[in-house]
Amino acid sequence: MHNNLLISFVRNPELGKVKTRLAKKIGAVNALEVYNDLLEHTKSTMLATNCQKAVFYSEHVAKNDMWSGGEFLRFTQCGGHLGERMSHAFQTGFNLGFDSVILIGSDLATINKTHIEQALDRLKRCHAVLGPAEDGGYYLIGMNRFHQEFFYNKAWGTDTVLNDTLKDTSHLKIDLLEPLNDVDTFEDLQGLKQFKTLFDEYKR
Repeated sequence: MHNNLLISFVRNPELGKVKTRLAKKIGAVNALEVYNDLLEHTKSTMLATNCQKAVFYSEHVAKNDMWSGGEFLRFTQCGGHLGERMSHAFQTGFNLGFDSVILIGSDLATINKTHIEQALDRLKRCHAVLGPAEDGGYYLIGMNRFHQEFFYNKAWGTDTVLNDTLKDTSHLKIDLLEPLNDVDTFEDLQGLKQFKTLFDEYKR
């Protein structure tokens, strides 16, 4: 068994329920297509890594979808706010016996296996690793032991999450990866080659 678990939080890809801020500019159908493209990129990135993989769905475990087939453990997210859901996922991973657990989002167009490999390597020398997102949150969190202070007393979805997390974990050795940008708004599509045609069509 792999000693490391790589998790992604994914939304069940339903029309009108994903990328709602992006949909205000390009419509729900196009926003769903963008999210499905991001899911495909997330999947290929995860498959390229030497880890056990898992996905945690936002609503329910789908019967037959892109995550079926045996490569991924599949769970449903549990808890209220994002911190509670992440806490549950990490505890699940450690309870299954993994030495380290890394969680990534599913709305990153530029994440690749190097980011995961860097996180795993740095976890050999520190308590946790974070990948800062340009919106003030983080796109990756990894740790080699459960630390609940990462997951509570945060204003989730705001630009203070990363700074608040670093303050609350100042007693731990934390390493940071390079910043990346989530795809949440129309402006986030700019500069991404795979979405250039869509951006050009709606940029007026």
